[in-house]
Amino acid sequence: MSDFFDELMTGLNEAVAIESGILKGRKTVYEILPVKKYDNAQIKQIRTSVGMTQVLFADYMGVSTKTVEAWEKGTNRPTGTACRLISMLENKTFTTLPFVHKKAIL
Repeated sequence: MSDFFDELMTGLNEAVAIESGILKGRKTVYEILPVKKYDNAQIKQIRTSVGMTQVLFADYMGVSTKTVEAWEKGTNRPTGTACRLISMLENKTFTTLPFVHKKAIL
């Protein structure tokens, strides 16, 4: 028959074998680490280490430049999702995000 049918039958046969106890099912467990908090000095250091201006950092974070200024002055602090995005910058994993594109400078 077709490849699709063969794959479907294989999957169904595996499901029946797992349910019958013949095969052991597989599972993946993810551990989500707590949100890391950042102070004003850390935010500025991370931003500058990746070569971002406050304007570019604000665009990356989806916030206003005033918000970034407040974070770096220590007036306000990022929370939740913002801290997750900052940790991606800190760990240099931000380039894999679909909204980040590297441009060649001539």
